[in-house]
Amino acid sequence: MRLPNFRFALPLIFALSLSAQQNAPEPSKPLYKLQEVMVPVRDGVHLQTAILTPVDQTGPLPILFRRTPYGVPEKPPEHMPPYMKELAGDGYIFVIQNLRGRFKSEGVFNLSSWVDLNDPKATNETTDAYDSIDWLIKNVPNNNGKVGMFGVSYDGLTTALTLLHPHPALKAISEQASPVDQWMNDDDHRYGALRESYDFEYAVMEQADKNKNTHFEFETYDTYEWYLDLGPLSNINTKYLHGSIPYWDSSVDHPDYDDFWKKEAWVRQLHASTVPNLNVAGFWDQEDPWGPWQIFRHAEENDPQHTNFMVAGPWYHGEWWTPKGDSTGLVPFGGHETAREFRENIEAPFFRYYLHDKGEKFLWQANTFQTGSNTWHTYPVWPPREAKLTNLYLNWDGTLSFTAPSKTETAYREYVSDPANPVPYRERPISPTYPAGDWRTWEVADQRFVDNRPDVLSFTSTPLDHDVIVTGALSADLFASTSGTDSDFIVKLIDVYPQDAQKNAWNPDEGPKAGQYAQSLNGYELPIAMEVRRGRYLDSFETPHPLTPNKPREWNVPLRDHDHVFLKGHRIMVQIQSTWFPVIDRNPQRFVPSIYKATAADFVMATQRIYCSPDLPSHLVLPVVK
Repeated sequence: MRLPNFRFALPLIFALSLSAQQNAPEPSKPLYKLQEVMVPVRDGVHLQTAILTPVDQTGPLPILFRRTPYGVPEKPPEHMPPYMKELAGDGYIFVIQNLRGRFKSEGVFNLSSWVDLNDPKATNETTDAYDSIDWLIKNVPNNNGKVGMFGVSYDGLTTALTLLHPHPALKAISEQASPVDQWMNDDDHRYGALRESYDFEYAVMEQADKNKNTHFEFETYDTYEWYLDLGPLSNINTKYLHGSIPYWDSSVDHPDYDDFWKKEAWVRQLHASTVPNLNVAGFWDQEDPWGPWQIFRHAEENDPQHTNFMVAGPWYHGEWWTPKGDSTGLVPFGGHETAREFRENIEAPFFRYYLHDKGEKFLWQANTFQTGSNTWHTYPVWPPREAKLTNLYLNWDGTLSFTAPSKTETAYREYVSDPANPVPYRERPISPTYPAGDWRTWEVADQRFVDNRPDVLSFTSTPLDHDVIVTGALSADLFASTSGTDSDFIVKLIDVYPQDAQKNAWNPDEGPKAGQYAQSLNGYELPIAMEVRRGRYLDSFETPHPLTPNKPREWNVPLRDHDHVFLKGHRIMVQIQSTWFPVIDRNPQRFVPSIYKATAADFVMATQRIYCSPDLPSHLVLPVVK
């Protein structure tokens, strides 16, 4: 049993801490005392736990607890890491614990989020957290009896899992970028379509050596070429892993949404707000953009005390823990330091209210940094009631409009999808997922690099004569066919900047420096939402079915929640393609019982059609705020 996850949080923390130590002056005195203990849990296993107590503590303080698979500090920080700065000002005892089976913690690391609440003898991340909190409040000197938990990615998951059975002393949590259902979305799959490069590389990193992160050594510089040369997915075990990585094997053994995946989908057990929770998501989170929204919605089913909050910002995975967060890639945020502002104005006051009994409770349900306008917005309910679902239609001539197609227009546009020449998901050469900086920001990359490929359809509006504000859940409703018996369709919603979006940053007489000309937002095609649907799962996630060749089908493609303004003078673009490689594995386009067992002969070219007629009006559904 395993749950694919996210290795980003702790490397980020260490990197930020190291940077702070390298650039800051020597401190006059230590900030914290560190004590390492082995905390016992109900089955006798002991978990390695580091306790950081402020050296100047004068009275009882609450505990802020984080549980991780990535290691605990060996010494107290010499300088305050950015992610702790705003919290530390209020005073906390920070506790970091290694999960069972990791580093010095005893037991077996199962990489699983399965929680069986009906089995009193079961141990899991929920019970380990409960038992650890119970031990901490009884054994950590000078604590005030209140515990909070927080964390990003895997640490966000271990935080969120406490919602299923929280300890009475747990008074507030902030799950940040937690996954909830790895077959439906987040790290490993997108509605059953495998995130090939991520799943494979993370499996090796996490399970090749239990005591360290192991990065797969590619013999080809461009990993796009390596994955293409690899051929069918079965070659990963045949040529490289040989069944040595359980993490990968469980994906191969469970291609469909079976009981294995449903048990791992822990959020299916959540139906109430059991602890005040600050859910945090990034609009451009390249790993876990979906889970926080699902936790928010499940907790909202029963929230009479209004303790379930949602925060979303213009961030890649975990960017809200960086020092500033004033841009992502080339995209600036209007002078806002969004990461610092989040920690200072939202995260710290949240824990201050519930753990220190100071300040005021939030009156909003959702707080977002609206991209495009670059402004923070609070909403009493999400989605806002004033957002009206509005159709944006794809037209046969490659345009977009809010007017439905007329009877005189051509029925469809088409392209040929060739698995032997798949569309790359970012510019080549593609670096390994980890360790690599390019992975963090690929979701904001300029999409002009594929705009003119014959296997990518682009639909573009005229320049907007007014701002178009979209706030809420987006989706695409395609009518499409394939000449094959299986297929993928990827939909991208893009904000196209004007050609004069910003002034040139160089002396006009000297011209740009090498590489500088491309570092501009002029004409930039900024992705706002992107997603894939796999045809074999249109009728059932549990039981795949072949498509009927050349028969139009309706494809609903969820595009998640966003808050964005397409500014006056910008254009709206939609791109549609059938490959997104190697972040999504290649669909053979010939139906096979399991793509993991497909052979090279199963991969065929297919003609794909997107219908734009009155009877089959492909469109996006946008929650437009007037």
